Amino acid sequence: GRPIRIFNHGDMRRDFTYIDDVVAGVVAALDHPPADGGDRAPPHKLYNIGNHRPEPLLRFIEVLEAVIGRKAARRLEPMQPGDVKETFADIAAIQRDLGYQPRTSIDVGLAKFVAWYRDYHGV
Repeated sequence: GRPIRIFNHGDMRRDFTYIDDVVAGVVAALDHPPADGGDRAPPHKLYNIGNHRPEPLLRFIEVLEAVIGRKAARRLEPMQPGDVKETFADIAAIQRDLGYQPRTSIDVGLAKFVAWYRDYHGV
């Protein structure tokens, strides 16, 4: 029942990643450790794990409203200092090396999250 603060008047994009897709990336990395490079190159790799498809923040809110069945009270505000307009994960390396591909759309992910939340909290 309280308003949500929406910065930059909603003109933001974020790379929302469903937890199952994050886990799939972590498991892929665990199941395929890099080869030992000897003394010069210890066996390690760094990967971005994400969805790599930034979604408009207002679309995220609209999907969430539809799943919950209730409109959010919105309070549009200016950009916060230090914030950025758009974020996304560059997953090219993990796609190339491990075949990682996020599979959960924002619509499906939010529906699953809300179902889990309601079940877990008994609401």
